[in-house]
Amino acid sequence: MAHAEQGAVIDVLVCFSPHPREVEEVSLQLRPGTTVAQALEASGLLAKHGLALDEHLAVGVWMKLKPLDTVLRQDDRVEIYRPLKVDPKEARRQRYRKQKAG
Repeated sequence: MAHAEQGAVIDVLVCFSPHPREVEEVSLQLRPGTTVAQALEASGLLAKHGLALDEHLAVGVWMKLKPLDTVLRQDDRVEIYRPLKVDPKEARRQRYRKQKAG
């Protein structure tokens, strides 16, 4: 396994959707070995949106939930997930009822 070059960086994208159909993306260049938690802090998105870096924060890399200590790789996409307001199954039921009534 090759050693990382001194001064090497990896490109990472941190994304958050504060509202439906709205996505904020922050491109970062980080040192190899950087964790998800470090990338989230570096992005500034947590502070901007008043989010806490704790066990209640749902995050993932490329649409797969990951723990905050996950080490990132080149071109990873870190995603901050909003809490669901309605259970997806219940949302489908509500849409079905609306269609049936309309």
